[in-house]
Amino acid sequence: MTITPTPFDPAIREVLDRMPPTAGPAPSLETIPAMREAGRSMFTRPVADVIGGREIDAEERTIPGPEGAPDLEITVLRPRRVSAPVPGLYNIHGGGMITGHRHMDTPRLADLVEELGVVAVNVEYRLAPEHPDPAPVEDCYAGLTWMSEHAAELGVDPRRIVVMGGSAGGGLAAGVVLLARDRGGPRPAGQLLLCPMLDDRNTTVSSHQYDGIGTWPRAMNLLGWRALLGEKAGDPAADVSIYAAPARATDLSGLPPAFVEAGSAELFRDENVAYASRIWAAGGQAELHIWSGACHGFDIFAPDHEVTRAALSARLSWLRRVLNG
Repeated sequence: MTITPTPFDPAIREVLDRMPPTAGPAPSLETIPAMREAGRSMFTRPVADVIGGREIDAEERTIPGPEGAPDLEITVLRPRRVSAPVPGLYNIHGGGMITGHRHMDTPRLADLVEELGVVAVNVEYRLAPEHPDPAPVEDCYAGLTWMSEHAAELGVDPRRIVVMGGSAGGGLAAGVVLLARDRGGPRPAGQLLLCPMLDDRNTTVSSHQYDGIGTWPRAMNLLGWRALLGEKAGDPAADVSIYAAPARATDLSGLPPAFVEAGSAELFRDENVAYASRIWAAGGQAELHIWSGACHGFDIFAPDHEVTRAALSARLSWLRRVLNG
């Protein structure tokens, strides 16, 4: 059966066409080191360069990791001259569980710190396959716990912390929120899930539509889940943790308000729609945006596109309502 992809917006299609073709062997566990090196060269700018002349201070810190695990590196971004506790953002970077680093998201966070006057904590977590589940989500949970416990030191109101992330970071953010609920831990004010990676089973229509095309094609997604979960990945009968694959959770009640965003032309579209729908069905609050013709990570790859401007505006509106409501 042929599955026709939902088309990319013409302007985004032009951006994708200008991207260099992927060369080299097919994605595999053996190619992950090369992927990481390519990502470091493509997406890394020094934090000071990103901040520029803006009234933002950056601090690199090391904090305790999960019990028995290595310490975590974080970056703290603060607006200057904060005189009272302000809302906080706890950010988890993307990269399919196998690549990426926290400094990829410094531009996004610096914009939010400047616009909203919030304090942002950006966490580095261990990557698969060297560190499979539960290492990544446990690292991220430890960082959120630290932020909540040190809120006064950071100048943050602990009642107004939003957990956020994109792609794998969005999936980890959803997993951290579930962990916090089930362990009676920190109570985030919200969860900002940007094209989150939620479902290892890869059975939706959209997960098949973007096989070999787009910025995060099916083969890469299958690799990311295999690295994280091993042979259990994709097996509907396997005992897969809901904190690793939040789409497997049977109970989505008692969660903080969610903002869920995806492009209509990406493989995470259907699992993201289903997750928001199931939060509503459990009596929770979710705001869902599916941006027409947008690819995975469209705000990064097409920053000047009208759909990116609309998406950034929607995120800001939701954050203002959740953090200041």
